[in-house]
Amino acid sequence: MNYSDDITSLKGIGEKTARLFHRLDIYTLKDLLHHFPRNYESFGPPVRLKEAPLNEPVTLRLTLLSDFQWKKVRQLTIGTGTAADDTGKVAITYFNASYLKNTLKGGNTYLVRGRLKRAQGALHMDQPKLFTFEEYSQRAGTLQPCYALTAGLTNNAVIKAVKQAMQAVDEEEYLPDSILREYELISRNQAISGIHFPESLAAVKTARRRLAFDEFFLFLLSLRRLKKVNEDQPSSFPMIETADPGRLIEGLPYQLTGAQSRVWEEIKQDLFGESCMNRLIQGDVGSGKTILAFLALVLVASNGYQGALMAPTEILAGQHFEQLKRLTEKYRLPIRSVLLTGSVSAAEKKKLYARIQSGEVNVIIGTHALIQEKVTYRSLALVITDEQHRFGVRQRELFGEKGEGCHVLVMSATPIPRTLAIILYGDLHLSVVDELPRSRLPIKNCVVNTDYRKKAYEFITREVSVGHQVYVICPMVDENENAGDIENVTDYTVRLRNELPSRICVEFLHGKMKAGEKNRIMEAFSAGDIDVLVSTTVIEVGINVPNATVMMVENAERFGLAQLHQLRGRIGRGEAQSYCIFVSGSDRPQAMERLEILNRSSDGFFIAEEDLKLRGPGDLFGIRQSGELSFEVADIYEDGELLKKVSMTVDELLLTDEDLTAKEHASIKRYLDQNTANFIDFRTI
Repeated sequence: MNYSDDITSLKGIGEKTARLFHRLDIYTLKDLLHHFPRNYESFGPPVRLKEAPLNEPVTLRLTLLSDFQWKKVRQLTIGTGTAADDTGKVAITYFNASYLKNTLKGGNTYLVRGRLKRAQGALHMDQPKLFTFEEYSQRAGTLQPCYALTAGLTNNAVIKAVKQAMQAVDEEEYLPDSILREYELISRNQAISGIHFPESLAAVKTARRRLAFDEFFLFLLSLRRLKKVNEDQPSSFPMIETADPGRLIEGLPYQLTGAQSRVWEEIKQDLFGESCMNRLIQGDVGSGKTILAFLALVLVASNGYQGALMAPTEILAGQHFEQLKRLTEKYRLPIRSVLLTGSVSAAEKKKLYARIQSGEVNVIIGTHALIQEKVTYRSLALVITDEQHRFGVRQRELFGEKGEGCHVLVMSATPIPRTLAIILYGDLHLSVVDELPRSRLPIKNCVVNTDYRKKAYEFITREVSVGHQVYVICPMVDENENAGDIENVTDYTVRLRNELPSRICVEFLHGKMKAGEKNRIMEAFSAGDIDVLVSTTVIEVGINVPNATVMMVENAERFGLAQLHQLRGRIGRGEAQSYCIFVSGSDRPQAMERLEILNRSSDGFFIAEEDLKLRGPGDLFGIRQSGELSFEVADIYEDGELLKKVSMTVDELLLTDEDLTAKEHASIKRYLDQNTANFIDFRTI
């Protein structure tokens, strides 16, 4: 078998099961082997009830006090019973598990594994797994991988598939012995095996370090190659100062902050210069980066050229388009704009292509359709892009040259410490918008546990009754067998519809929905037709609804603080006071301590640094940070020192062998070419 083989080549995976894997973006054996575990379940010795922690996987040795009782409720078969050890009792419940009727008998002793909960002073456990003593002894002391799943796909099914794939294909070792020795790295094959089926916690750390090294090494090598191409590239688009940007600045209903004015001057100097602009604007959520992008587009258009603005989602692209359209009409700007996204019909696209090629339109706003579709630009002078594209758009086909080299402006809201930003964006000049508009009211925050939900729902009801809207964020799309008490969008929407008054319209949004459905929901929310939107983090990419005044984040402890800060930036965009409620589902004091940082500060850079200090190097996979700036395994905050060292290694390597033509580097060049096609240089479009 080969890495590129379809997962249906594995035994037991037919078309129906393959469709479940497809929901997780797993199509090939390579995709499967790179679907790394989210965490691991440790099978330690059984503990006594009085010593068992709540809400965590735990194994208990219990004796059933009597036979299980079974009853039918609508479509559900429910089994209940009470078990005990010498330190206490626990109520156990099973749903649709009638196959256990002949197993669960009073007086018998079992090993049960699940999550203990306490309600009204009593312990209970739902759907625990049953083990014989022999079965458990085989697992004792091992780490079992827990994967991200989707409805209908079990953890065991993924484990079986991964084991098959590991036996069928080998990972190519591309690093020379000198680098393997310098970093004390294990082989790629050992790393893949160790990340999926580790013998110990130490083995996980060793495997993770190798995979993190690879991600940084390949990314930085690709970045340096772009830098070599882009460095001092002469500008093909000479520009001069025009009156239109200044007219727009004077007409705006607010004054630019000092930081915005400074960065605008830096952008202008780049556009007026002899070399192509290659600049990153780094600014906190709500700092006003979008108006700077619009000003740059106005300057380019008024000089007779074309500009393109790429957004990571169709929703955001549409909002940018409407916003620029309103400014164009109000201030009579020389903008002739169009919106180009993947959902535009083929017939309409054909018309848009002709208008773009002829130069009839001078600003094109859209998603990656701007570069993936067969678009020919007449005079594309500027591409403005979100950081998501900076880190790689999956390239489905090779792009032909679409014009001369153009100016590139990248916008990022991710608060990266400057030392790391210089490495990650090494080929870009850095501008920082480090000041928020004075008109913004500070968001009022609170960090609470799940007992606060009833009050939170009452508060949401009051806010909706005065005409405001609400976001509720959940970490997951739907139920997952590994998730424990993690809230999911699907079930939470049903709960809210039952808890809130019927007059309140509750809808949901998540990344697995079709583009048309997502757009319909967001348009309805923007228009005020939806009162409460239950969503995953898909809304963090810049949806702008000024009427939204409340954000409630469930299982806030599951997110990185930098990401929570970006999510919080979706509210507080209007004139009314806004509120953010962070609900922790964990009883651990450390979880509340982390979240309290968000109470104390609204500075994204400070929050990211404090998050790193509290997390420390103990978290194998860190806590999920923003998807806009993420690797599969590596964490730019937690692995900052490794990133710095790898950066020096890459520089030394290219200093001695710039084109990687030396015999000992041939495997690096081959692996790089095969595995980094998703890094796109925007000058080539």
